Amino acid sequence: MGYGRRQIEELGETINNTPCDLVIIATPIDLGKVVEINRPIQRVRYELQEIGKPTLRDVLEKNIGGGKWPS
Repeated sequence: MGYGRRQIEELGETINNTPCDLVIIATPIDLGKVVEINRPIQRVRYELQEIGKPTLRDVLEKNIGGGKWPS
C-alpha cells in the first residue's frame, strides 16, 4: 500500500467513524487484513472495459502531471 502505520490507523478511524451498514473494499489488497474495521466487509472485484474516448489513460494524462504514462 505504501502507507505508514499512522496513516493506516487514520484510515481505519475514518472508515469506522463513517455511518454505514457495510464497507465495500475494492482495493487490490485485502484491506480488512491491514486495517481494523468494525463493520461488516464485502470485497468486490471489477474490470474496466473502455468504450470510446476519452479513455481513463487520456483523463489521467491530462489531469495528473500532464506527462505520458508508460504503456
